[in-house]
Amino acid sequence: MSSPQEAKLHFLDYWRIIRIRKTVILAVFLLVVITATVVTFILPETFVGTASINVQREGTDIQGVSASGIAGFGGIDPYFIQTEFEVMQSQVILGKVVDNPKLNLMEKWATKFHGGEPLSKPETIDLLKHFIDLRPVRNTSLIEIRFFSDKAEEAADLANALADAYKEYRLSRSTEKMTSGVKVFSKQMEEKEKELRDAQIEVERLRTELKVSDPDPASTGPSPTFTGAAVSQLMSEVASLEGQAAQLETQLEKLGGLSKEKLRGTIQTVIEPDSVLSTLINDLDAAEQNLLNLGKTKTPEHPDYVSAQKVVDSYNLKIDERVENLMFGLQTRLATKHAYITNQITKLAQAEQKDREEAARTHPYWEAKSRLDELKNYRGMLKLKVESILTDLNLPANTMVEILNRANVNPVAVRPNKPLNIILGVVIGLVVGIGLAFFIEYLDTSVKTIDDVERTLQSPVLGVIPQNVGFLLDEGAESPHAEAYRVLRTNLLFSRKEDKLNTIAVVSAGAGEGKSTTIFNLATVFAQNGSRVIIVDSDLRRPTLHKMVGVTNNIGLTNYLLKQNALEEVIQTTNLPTLDFMASGKLPSSSLGILSSAQMRDLITELKRRYDFVFFDSPPIMGVSDASILASEVDMTLQVIQYRRYPQPMNIRAKQMIEKVGGNLVGIVLNNINVSQDENYYYYSGYYNEYYSKNEDSEPAAEGATGGKDKTDIKPKF
Repeated sequence: MSSPQEAKLHFLDYWRIIRIRKTVILAVFLLVVITATVVTFILPETFVGTASINVQREGTDIQGVSASGIAGFGGIDPYFIQTEFEVMQSQVILGKVVDNPKLNLMEKWATKFHGGEPLSKPETIDLLKHFIDLRPVRNTSLIEIRFFSDKAEEAADLANALADAYKEYRLSRSTEKMTSGVKVFSKQMEEKEKELRDAQIEVERLRTELKVSDPDPASTGPSPTFTGAAVSQLMSEVASLEGQAAQLETQLEKLGGLSKEKLRGTIQTVIEPDSVLSTLINDLDAAEQNLLNLGKTKTPEHPDYVSAQKVVDSYNLKIDERVENLMFGLQTRLATKHAYITNQITKLAQAEQKDREEAARTHPYWEAKSRLDELKNYRGMLKLKVESILTDLNLPANTMVEILNRANVNPVAVRPNKPLNIILGVVIGLVVGIGLAFFIEYLDTSVKTIDDVERTLQSPVLGVIPQNVGFLLDEGAESPHAEAYRVLRTNLLFSRKEDKLNTIAVVSAGAGEGKSTTIFNLATVFAQNGSRVIIVDSDLRRPTLHKMVGVTNNIGLTNYLLKQNALEEVIQTTNLPTLDFMASGKLPSSSLGILSSAQMRDLITELKRRYDFVFFDSPPIMGVSDASILASEVDMTLQVIQYRRYPQPMNIRAKQMIEKVGGNLVGIVLNNINVSQDENYYYYSGYYNEYYSKNEDSEPAAEGATGGKDKTDIKPKF
C-alpha cells in the first residue's frame, strides 16, 4: 500500500470545523463574555491623578562659570530617565510624600488597608509603590506621574505631592553638592596658603646661603655660561669644520693613490688652480715641443738636442716639486682644521661642565623655587574654582525639574474600563472558543471527510449515507434516503471485475458503525431493482437483522451449519418478493468457529447459485475473527466507517486485516453523515433537501392513493 498523501487545508476546512464545533465555540464564548461582564461590574472603581514634569540633568538655567553647559546638556545618558524613575520610587522621595501633613497617609491608610491598626512608615511606602505608575513621554524628557486611588481627590493630591517632593529633592541635592564642594575647596585653599608661605621663606633662605644670582623672578633654573645662541653657533661651526676636514681627507686619499703623471693633471681639479704650476706646465709643453722638433733634424747626441733635453728635465723636476708642495699644503690645512676643531670642542665641554657644576650647586634653590611656583598656580586654581562655584550657587536652577501640568481631580473612573473589558471578553471568548474547537478537532483523529478515507485507506468511497436513515423495506422505493443506497449500489456494481462476483460481506472496525442498517438497505435497493437477493445475518454474537425484518431468531444460519435444519427451512421471505432473509440462529458456546467450516463454504456456493446477490452481515472485525473469515470466503467486501466515531488507525487496521486474509475490499461506505452541516457534503445536502421538498409536496396525494402504509408481513419462504 502506498503511503498516504499529505492533506492541504482549505478555507472551507476551517469553516467546516467552526460549524461542526459551534456548540463548543458558543459555550466558551458565552462563558468568557459573561464572566468578563460580571467581573467588570463587580470590580471597584479606580480614579487616576496625572501630573507632568520636565526632567533635565543637573545644571543651572543659564550658562554658569564652572558648568560645562546649560542644564540637560553635556552628553547623552541613555539611563537617565530610568534612573530618575527609581529615584522617584525610592524611600527618600516617597518618605517625603508620606510625611506630607496635608495627606496624612499613615492615619488614613491604617483605617483603609490595615483594619485600623497603626501603619509604620516603611509599610506605608510599600503600599504607596503599588499605586504609582511612571511613564516617559516618547522622544522627550517629560515624565508622567500617575497615582491610582478609589478617591479622585486623593489620586490628584498624591500625584502633585510626588512631583513637589521630587523637585524639592533635586534642587536641595544640587545646592547641597555645590555647598559641600565650596567647603572642601576652601579648606584645601587654606592648607595651600600655609604651604605657600613656608615655601617662600625656604626660597629666600636658599638664595642667600647658596649666593644664587637670580635676576629673573620668573626663571626656574640657573643661567648657562654660554647663551643658547652662542652654543648653537659654536656647534654649527664645529660641524662645518668637521665637514671640511672630511672633504680634505677624501681629496688627499684620492690624490695619494695616483701616479706622478696623473697627479699633475688631477691636482688642479681637486684644489684651487695654482698659477705657478700652470706656468711650469705650459713651459714644459713648449720645451717638449721644441725637443720634438729637434728630434726630426738632430740626433740625440747633438749638442742642441742635449741642451733641449736638459730644459725638459728641468721643468719636470720643478713641476714635481710644486706638486709635492701643494700636497704638503693640503696636509697642513687638514692638520690645522683638526687642531681648531679640537680646541672648539674643548671650549664647549668646559663651558658645559661649568654649567653643570653651577646647576648642581644651586639645585636646591631652583627646586624650591619650582615648588613655590606650583603652589602659587594650584592656589590660584582653587581660588578660581571656589569663586565660580559661589557664582553658580546663586544662579537659578528651576529647569532641572519643571512641573508642567499639575494633577486635577478627574471624576471619571479609569478602572474598570467597562467597554474595553467587554470588547476584550468578546474577542478573547471568540479566540479561546475557536482555539478550543480546533484543538478538539486536532485531537479527534476519526474520519471526517471522503478525502480522509481515501488518503489514509487508499480505497475509494463508494457511498455516503446521511444521518437518521430509516429502513427502506418499510419506507418503500420512494424513500428520501433510497438514492444514497442506489448510488452505493451503482458504484458497487461498477467496482466488480466480473459479473459472477455476487457474494458481499459488510464489515466495520468497531461496533455501532451502522453496518447492519447499511447491508439491510443496500440489499433492499438491489431487490427493488428486480434482483433476487438474500441477506444472511452472520453476526452470530450480536444479531440485529432479525429485528429489522421483524422475525424471530430461533432458527437460522447456525441451525443449517450444525445440520439441524435444511436450507429451505432457514430461509424466510419478506414483503418484497425478490428479497429473502436468513437469521443467525442461536449459537451454542461450543461452536464459536463454525463460520470457518466446510459447511459454511458449501452454503456460500449454494446461495451464489440460487441468488443474484448474497449479502452477509458480520461482527466488528477488530474484536471477532468471524468477520475476517467471511471476508476471505466471499467475493467482495465493503467496509463501513461511521463519521467521527473511531480513530483512523483503527479503520486502517481493519482494512489491513481484510487484505491480510485475502479479502477483496472493493470500497468504503461512509455512514451517518450530517449532510446539512458539513460543507464537504454540500452537494449531498443540496440534493437531499431538494428531494425532501419534492417528496413532501407529493405526500398527500400518495397517502390518498394508497390509504396508508401497510405493516410488513414476514413469513417463511418454504
